[in-house]
Formats: sequence, structure tokens, C-alpha cells
Amino acid sequence: MNFSHIDWEDIAQATLDTLTMTGFSLLFTVLLGLPLGVLLFLTGKKQLWEQRGVYVLLSLLVNILRSVPFIILLIVLIPLTLFLVGTSLGVAGTIPPLVIGTTPFFARLVENVLREVDRGIIEACQAMGATPRQIILHAVLPEALPGLLAATTVTTIALVSYAAMSGVIGGGGLGDLALRYGYQRFQTDVMVVTVGVLILLVQLLQFFGDRLVLRFTRK
Repeated sequence: MNFSHIDWEDIAQATLDTLTMTGFSLLFTVLLGLPLGVLLFLTGKKQLWEQRGVYVLLSLLVNILRSVPFIILLIVLIPLTLFLVGTSLGVAGTIPPLVIGTTPFFARLVENVLREVDRGIIEACQAMGATPRQIILHAVLPEALPGLLAATTVTTIALVSYAAMSGVIGGGGLGDLALRYGYQRFQTDVMVVTVGVLILLVQLLQFFGDRLVLRFTRK
């Protein structure tokens, strides 16, 4: 296998595109998924704002979006992506489906993390007269921070995978490079390098995510 013919500038640009897609998508995923996850938690059974109808509706929406394979979601959302950003190609055209695909996933992770918070903390806050907003912002979320960081790490790694998958429809990044050169032009060396870069990215993300979780875990 000859790596001398690889255009390393293309590899670097594709890596930057993948990181850009992942970063912006993660930002919007957290901004949308965290409130959705909190709302799922609050409206669940025996919680502060128990509303069975609202919970069932939100849970159904989350489950529907999570059940659609991402490759299909990419295609189905092309009209919406065109409406939002004017293109379905490149970095910009990939971000909307990435956000829509991972927000329900992250929201469900957030709900599960919040459910693990000691019920006694919530009851103690209620006994002191705290409002639901105060309980969530000043007790539940700080207590659940390590779990939320772990959930964010898992979501980030999923985004890297999805971003690579978007290369099938011209989404840019490492996936697009692997498809155009590694698959269509049978350049195995390009395929090997792109896979290696993706593995390295995932390992680094997991490492730093684990460090953050340990940093904020209360001893």
C-alpha cells in the first residue's frame, strides 16, 4: 500500500470539515436536546410537572425520530435543509439533519441521567419551598453534571459517525473523501487513512470526555 500519493491537504481539510460539522451540530443539539430532555423528565410519572399526555406525546416524537436510520433521514430532510440553509451539500447542508437526528437521542440520554438523581435532593428542596425552576437549575442539573457530560461525549461520538455517513449525499468531510477516493476510485490507502483519522478523533473525544466527567464527579 503506497501512501505517497495521498493529498494530505485534502485529508486535513476533510478533517476540519468533519470537526466543523460535529462542533456546530453538537452546539445546536445541546441547545435543543437539553431542554427537551428536562421537559421529558419533569412531565414523567411522579415528577414535578407530571403530565401524562404531554410526556406520551414528547416520548412518541423522540422515539419516531430515533427509529429512522440516519442515512434515510439525510435524504428525507433534503427539502427542509434546502429551505433552512439553501443547500443540501457540504458542511452547511449536513448540519440540519445532524441536529435533527441527534437531538432526540441526546434528549433521551438527558432524561435518563436526570432520573438517576437522588429523589431525596428534590424532596429536600421542595421542603425548603424551592420552585420547580430553582430545583432544576440549582439542584438537579448540578447534581447530574457528570452524567450530562458523559451523555454529551456519547452524542459527540455519534455525531462524528453521522458526519462521516453524510458523505453518501455529498456532505463533505472524511466520509465524502473516503467515498470519492477510497471507494469510487479504489484508492485503498485513502480509505485506510480516513478510517484511521476517524478512529483517532473518537479516541480523543472519549479521552477528554472521560477526563471532564472525572473532573466534575463529586468525591
